Amino acid sequence: MALKIELKPFERIIIGESLITNSETRTRFIIEGDAPILREKDILTADTANTPVRRIYLCVQMMYLEKDIAKYQALYFEFVKDLLAAVPSFKKQIEAASNHILSGSFYKALKDIKTLIAREDKMLGD
Repeated sequence: MALKIELKPFERIIIGESLITNSETRTRFIIEGDAPILREKDILTADTANTPVRRIYLCVQMMYLEKDIAKYQALYFEFVKDLLAAVPSFKKQIEAASNHILSGSFYKALKDIKTLIAREDKMLGD
């Protein structure tokens, strides 16, 4: 199934291993294939992964972009263990995200974790 993307002026997107920056006009295109795709608003960097849930998100993001679960698996489980020790109520969504990772549905896992980021922000008063 093709994915329709519309980019705002100067918005960025990652497709596969490439970072693409839009020009000064709105652009719409259709992507076919199975390359990982992340819009700028969904991308975290090492600098912005400054909370426990954001570190988990970054870890899953890298699994998705690099298509390499094994490389980040130990780090992921360490982050999850620490998070669940501090906030056990996040267990259900972490389990859902982990199941999505195991089934290869990384984008769905990122969406699950993104909802936890919002909950974490409320807890931290951000």
